[in-house]
Amino acid sequence: MRLWWFLRLWSLLWHLGLPFVLVYLWRRGRKDPAYSQHVAERFGRYRQHLPGAIWVHAVSLGEMRSAVPLIRALLDRGERVVTTHFTPAGRREAERVFGPEIAAGKLAAVWVPFETAWAYAGFFRAFRPRAGLVMEIEIWPRMIFAARNAGVPLFMCNAQYPTKSMDRDRKLKLRHKLMQGYAGAFVKSDLQARRFASVGVQNIHVTGELRFDQPIPPHLVAAAAIRPELAGDRPVITFASAVEGEDELYLDAIVAALAHPSRPFVVYVPRKPERFDEVAGLLAARGLRFLRRSQALDAALTLPAPPAETDLLLGDSLGEMYFYIALSDRVVTGGGFTPHGAHNIIEPLALKRPVIVGPEIHTIEYPAVEAIAAGVCLRVETAAALTAALTDWQGPGDSAIQTFFAAHSGATEKTLAALDRALTSR
Repeated sequence: MRLWWFLRLWSLLWHLGLPFVLVYLWRRGRKDPAYSQHVAERFGRYRQHLPGAIWVHAVSLGEMRSAVPLIRALLDRGERVVTTHFTPAGRREAERVFGPEIAAGKLAAVWVPFETAWAYAGFFRAFRPRAGLVMEIEIWPRMIFAARNAGVPLFMCNAQYPTKSMDRDRKLKLRHKLMQGYAGAFVKSDLQARRFASVGVQNIHVTGELRFDQPIPPHLVAAAAIRPELAGDRPVITFASAVEGEDELYLDAIVAALAHPSRPFVVYVPRKPERFDEVAGLLAARGLRFLRRSQALDAALTLPAPPAETDLLLGDSLGEMYFYIALSDRVVTGGGFTPHGAHNIIEPLALKRPVIVGPEIHTIEYPAVEAIAAGVCLRVETAAALTAALTDWQGPGDSAIQTFFAAHSGATEKTLAALDRALTSR
């Protein structure tokens, strides 16, 4: 009964709040016009119609990237796919990766409907999906129950239930009831399976982590051949996805590392593009000699002119993370020194680079716990420990990372098999 009342209150709040949501989209659209385009889709009005498609909900860029191998496999076996997104970054990635399939009518990338029954009714009329896959752990009440009412089995996919989320949800078990509305869950590990089962989720399949199957752009890895021109024979450390609140701590560690006899070259990649200029100012204020990728390198990631002696490359570009990682000997993944938690460590491991993370790993419990146990990831608890690790940690051999990565790959095939089993058993 509490769930019944909650859903009605949720619908009421959405109907009352729609004008404010539209204002929000308009305001965001002033910076990124994509927010205010195709607004009719958010109301369940779609020009495309792909009946029988597999529906993949990837709210933003990270979720979409993790879904790419799975979507590719679905298309390769003849399925049609509709992807839904809330942010332009996720939609743009779908359009970039699957442009030919969109042109051929095999895939549609659209906005997810607003959280109202009538908007979802329009979505289901347009696409009549055979099944839905919600990437990671997105809990949208109307989505869950609109799908159930429409007879569309909706599964959590590539799912994990972080410790902090579990602790929060114990106080108010409403999210448990919402998760029980899913038709099942395809989860990353046995630990995650036990966690979801403990809150009443049914039909759980352990399928692994899809990010281990992400394709690596060969041109970005090949472009790292410019490393000798940038760094000479110095060791290279890449700070990947550095977030707001960590810069001063990282810069202290970098300054200390530059005073070490090994004098490493540093690649520093902020998480968000709106921080590029701000971080450049912080580097200049520290007196660090640095180049900006946007100014020093051309579109082909080559150096048109020999650079002046420098200690740091500022990665002020999007979509080139594999290039920045390929330049390095080891990688510090950002976010771990903030309450928000560390970011993805799989990209460095895919390129056989050992990883250093801060203390907050609740966002990446899988695979961080396993990677730490295998010795391919080092968790540092303090700024002093980070400073020491930059120059003193020997790291594992390539074979250790290769073995770890091989043991955790194959999630795409496992997810497809689990989806087939789940649909056959219905």
